[in-house]
Amino acid sequence: MAQFAVEKVIELGGKVVTLSDSSGYIYDSEGIDKEKLEHVKLIKNGYRGRIAQYVDEYPNAKYFPQEKPWGVKCDIALPCATQNELNGSSAQKLIDNGCKCVAKGANMPCTPEAVNLFHKHQVLFAPGKAANAGGVATSGLEMTQNSMRISWTREEVDEKLKIIMKNIHNACVKHGREADGTINYVKGANICGFIKVANAMLVQGVV
Repeated sequence: MAQFAVEKVIELGGKVVTLSDSSGYIYDSEGIDKEKLEHVKLIKNGYRGRIAQYVDEYPNAKYFPQEKPWGVKCDIALPCATQNELNGSSAQKLIDNGCKCVAKGANMPCTPEAVNLFHKHQVLFAPGKAANAGGVATSGLEMTQNSMRISWTREEVDEKLKIIMKNIHNACVKHGREADGTINYVKGANICGFIKVANAMLVQGVV
């Protein structure tokens, strides 16, 4: 998941400075560009290696064994790995360093304490059921292609996914707006999910 997140950030003009696995993380102040990302893919997907090997090819980067990257100053944090990897103390580090947005790229990577802190300090927080819905949506697009016996290009799938994600965002904004005008994306995503299930139950005659 993290590899694809990096790919999309680069495509949109952002600068990724950290990548991690269960052994630690690397920090590359120059940014991880397309060439470096391809090397990461070779390490992780080809050699089944560890992110520590990144600094063998790019010695200007630094490797921090048995540590997590949440203390690095950033604008946006994308936890893309395991459940509860970002706890309260990690969340506070991100807040203290001026992080503006945290978007989940995994199933429940943030603890409840971390989520509460993000809301308290008005850090834009995108929950997994919204931000991480792209994976499920892509699977649905694959099923559609199989069912219709057609094949879309990568660009076509990406464009369809973009529309789906925009609709999810708009729905979260609609149902998550607070009295002070801020958007609680967790609230919005929960209400959207409830409404979708409730409407499906009504259509199917369950209730």
